[in-house]
Amino acid sequence: MTDQVKLALGSILVGLIVLALKAWAAVMTGSVALLSDALESTVNVVAAIAALVAVKVALRPADEAHPYGHTKAEFISAVVEGVLIVVAALLILREAWLGFRSPDIPQMPAFGLVIVTVATALNAAWSRLLIRRGTRLSSPALVADGKHLWADVITSAGVVLGICFAGLTGYWVLDPLLAAIVAVNILWSGGKLIAASLSGLLDEAVPDQTMQTIRDVISTEAGGALEAHDLRTRHAGRATFVDFHLVVPGETTVEDAHEVCDQIEAALKDAVPDINVSIHVEPEHKAEAEGADRGVIEIGEPRKR
Repeated sequence: MTDQVKLALGSILVGLIVLALKAWAAVMTGSVALLSDALESTVNVVAAIAALVAVKVALRPADEAHPYGHTKAEFISAVVEGVLIVVAALLILREAWLGFRSPDIPQMPAFGLVIVTVATALNAAWSRLLIRRGTRLSSPALVADGKHLWADVITSAGVVLGICFAGLTGYWVLDPLLAAIVAVNILWSGGKLIAASLSGLLDEAVPDQTMQTIRDVISTEAGGALEAHDLRTRHAGRATFVDFHLVVPGETTVEDAHEVCDQIEAALKDAVPDINVSIHVEPEHKAEAEGADRGVIEIGEPRKR
């Protein structure tokens, strides 16, 4: 079982525990704000299941029908999670509206706050773990799940503080008001998650830092070539795809050009995990005719080995 699958399974277990605690607090107190918090945790469980399915699909090797692999499945999972977050926010807004129309004083508020605080602490610890490990494993689904949980942590903390304030002041209308604020915050986080995931599905280029690493490696390792241009990159989950044109002197043999390409590819694989490299070799006159204004990478001295 891979680390990604273990983390996804852990998210489901943690989500179920947190959901049970928050639902218990909501039932015992009758608080609309705590009910809204429990509704979001329901979405957390569904999203964790979607993340598990996406991670398992993304880990499948490339096959005849999917020659570039299945890594984009994680972006699809993140989009689904964003949609579920928006649905949860709409349900919370409905509960908040009903609470405004007929506000009730929660029962046993102190008990409910203790239970929610325990659940929030568990969510916070797991969220940070997911974001850290998901980033290290280049897993958009796990990172998205972690960010979603962190948004849940923030809203839960706001609910706890708000109910404490309402109890001290006697303004229990703050209970449904807090639920509405929670819903707006969830809508915002859901929208950002959907936007980020769609960028991945639309073959967004790698981050600037990774792009510079790729350019530096090509410049350093392409000894014997004249220049490189038309560098293109995209990422799909943990996989990174790179292609570019490499210009070599006209007298270079196929074997020598192939050796230079192998050298560049090996260095890129050392510098960027899970990278797939495609290099189109061109003779010198192609650079003179077409190489201008196409992101030319100058070739430096090869690194001493």
